[in-house]
Amino acid sequence: MKKLLNWIIPAAFGLGLWFIPTPEGLTPQSWHLFAIFVATIVGFITQPLPIGGVSIVVITVAALTGTLKIGEAISGFANSAIWLIVGAFLFSRGFIKTGLGKRIAYNLISAFGSSSLRLAYALALSDLILAPATPSNTARVGGVIMPITTSLAKAFGSEPQDGPRKIGSFLMQSIYQVNTITSAMFQTSMAGNTLVAALALQSFGIGITWGDWAMAAIVPGIIALLIMPYFIYKVYPPEIRDAREAQQMIREELKGLGKMSFQEWVMLGVFILALVLWATSQFTKLDATTVAFLGISILLATGVLIWDDVKSEKGAWDTLVWMGTLMGFAGFLSKLGFIKWATVQVGGVIPEGSWVIAFVIAVLVNTYAHYVFASLTAHISAMFVAFSAIAISAGAPPMLTLLMIAFTSNLCMSLTHYAAGPSPVIFNTGYVPQNTWWKLGFFASVINLIIFMGLGSVWMKLIGMW
Repeated sequence: MKKLLNWIIPAAFGLGLWFIPTPEGLTPQSWHLFAIFVATIVGFITQPLPIGGVSIVVITVAALTGTLKIGEAISGFANSAIWLIVGAFLFSRGFIKTGLGKRIAYNLISAFGSSSLRLAYALALSDLILAPATPSNTARVGGVIMPITTSLAKAFGSEPQDGPRKIGSFLMQSIYQVNTITSAMFQTSMAGNTLVAALALQSFGIGITWGDWAMAAIVPGIIALLIMPYFIYKVYPPEIRDAREAQQMIREELKGLGKMSFQEWVMLGVFILALVLWATSQFTKLDATTVAFLGISILLATGVLIWDDVKSEKGAWDTLVWMGTLMGFAGFLSKLGFIKWATVQVGGVIPEGSWVIAFVIAVLVNTYAHYVFASLTAHISAMFVAFSAIAISAGAPPMLTLLMIAFTSNLCMSLTHYAAGPSPVIFNTGYVPQNTWWKLGFFASVINLIIFMGLGSVWMKLIGMW
């Protein structure tokens, strides 16, 4: 009965929306695609099938109903961000297979591992240091932070199916919410942020320099980074808190690892090469996915990974299916005019003469509209200009508006397990259940909004940015 209900609920949502008369200003195709998209999200929640299976079903529905051609329905699979995620999974496998991840994890535990909370802050600091020079937050967390975190969890005997709450669940959720914050802090810490600067200049004639962005975000960002790991620690606590005994044991294990093997040296070299190329992509013009493929090619050529490793990385291929489905659907929602129409509807209900109300509504709706997006860059492309225009036209200070919409176009990734590239990378480790992810993500979004909209606006006023 429960299995049947899990099918009925998403079908009811989809059919209910499908048969509502198409709102004025939309085509039947765009409205029907929205209905299928909503049914997909609800299906991901009720899970009558694993979410990859749900994705295959909804692609079939979209094609059979003529809502999208089959090539359009699977077009998201060609998105380079999806393949960057696949690359991140394979990097993670290399870290684990060679033992390099364990070696790095043991060194981290030895230095910082007296408590699980201190470990979380050490990982947060690592992300913050990398963020200004790593435009791909997927590469940053998927290729660097997450593999180390996985090894840390395993070192404490915390596996996804065996003792996830010992420490793994806490650390995984902490590094994700931290990555959400660091992505918002610098113009070069998330690929879409450079698009924000271009759109601000093109649409409003306002230039946002790297320094402007960093100065505006540094105070709320640091405060958020101090609060978030502690918040996760309190509401989603690890079973292991005092790790000093384990820390001593790890120090002994570290001695027993001996010298680094050839495979470890190759993995370390690929890791450093990828990090340097990701960090310098604005100069080399190398796409982050190209860099990931280069790294994987070296690992395959040297035998560090074999083809069976690639084939057996189930999480990567599962992610390719469901994330690619969402990317494709979300892209066509924008192309067919649904996003623009929805923005106009929101703008029509904002009272005239009150920029504060317009500003708050624009920021909040921009944040929570991300439930229907699977890409930060797609979100920015569809909504940044529209929501900025709503607030600015009501009299909101332009620089405050543009930067706050920009910040929340990153902070919104806290919400779901499909919100951005790093989301499925961490979610598919299996440490944090979907319903827990959504609950923690919502509360994290509220905390970030209070800090950035509240303290951040005051800080920007003090430094004369509005």
